[in-house]
Amino acid sequence: MYKHILIPTDGSELSAKAIGHGLGLAKALGAKVTAVTVSAPFHTFAVDPSMVTDTPNEYKTRVAALTAKYLDVAKDAATKAGVPCDVVPVEHEHPYVAIIDTARARGCDAIVMASHGRRGVSAIVLGSETVKVLTHSTTPVVVVRGS
Repeated sequence: MYKHILIPTDGSELSAKAIGHGLGLAKALGAKVTAVTVSAPFHTFAVDPSMVTDTPNEYKTRVAALTAKYLDVAKDAATKAGVPCDVVPVEHEHPYVAIIDTARARGCDAIVMASHGRRGVSAIVLGSETVKVLTHSTTPVVVVRGS
């Protein structure tokens, strides 16, 4: 069945649930996992308050720390589950494109992701990244829903 599962994470509680689900599936199938987190590039003109108050270097440092934290959660959980896991930080304007591209580049044959993440009002306006992955990906997607 699946041999290599991509698990996108954004550090949210539901994302952690998707990590657990993806690792459980990987363990049951003897598959390996790649965890990915996607950060937005710095913009001088932005609606994200952190980009307005940060300098490009401050933003890069802060995002690198958050990215490492999110990926460490996935890596630690994979180690505890005995599942081989690579981690990939990606910077991209469109998270859904980065997720699909990472799955393709890494040879993943499934994506396990949360039904929604921490996107706030922008998710309502722009649409869910999960919906976009479902719409555009040729790789099978397992969606983990909140309770």
